[in-house]
Amino acid sequence: MKRRSGSAVARGKLALADLPNLTTAELRHHWQRLHGHAPPPRLSPDLLRRGIAYKQQEATHGGLPSALQRRLASIATMVDGSGSVAPAAVRLKPGATLVRDWHGDTYTVLVRDNGFEMRGQRFSSLTEIAKHITGAAWSGPRFFGQHRKPRAKAGVSHVGAAPDQQAAQP
Repeated sequence: MKRRSGSAVARGKLALADLPNLTTAELRHHWQRLHGHAPPPRLSPDLLRRGIAYKQQEATHGGLPSALQRRLASIATMVDGSGSVAPAAVRLKPGATLVRDWHGDTYTVLVRDNGFEMRGQRFSSLTEIAKHITGAAWSGPRFFGQHRKPRAKAGVSHVGAAPDQQAAQP
């Protein structure tokens, strides 16, 4: 579709309604202008249109909140080479308590703002605590069952206890 050089599209002002009528070359030009870099070589016209529309809406209405941008960046780092997403790490809030039975002894760990506390001693990580308890190299989150179970809603997690000894969840 030919455009006159004086048209709004040629001058760089682009309405979202114009996007379906643009050629791939025009879409690539507008992508580069809005994103500050050339689009990937094999990006389809549909995705070019979507990327242009998003950037224009972002400029008009504002982008994603900073906290959401950080969370998305964190999620993006969890994607492995196969495109699968690694399981998300469990986040423990300060004040949460982890309980682990090990060889007949019960160990209670309190989550602090700057680490962990067990029996009056401060630790920087769950792994450090697991090694202290077992004397061997363990993954702390795995030792305390935090790799596969969600955070306890009441702030208490009785990991490693027999099923009949686990705290009832609300």
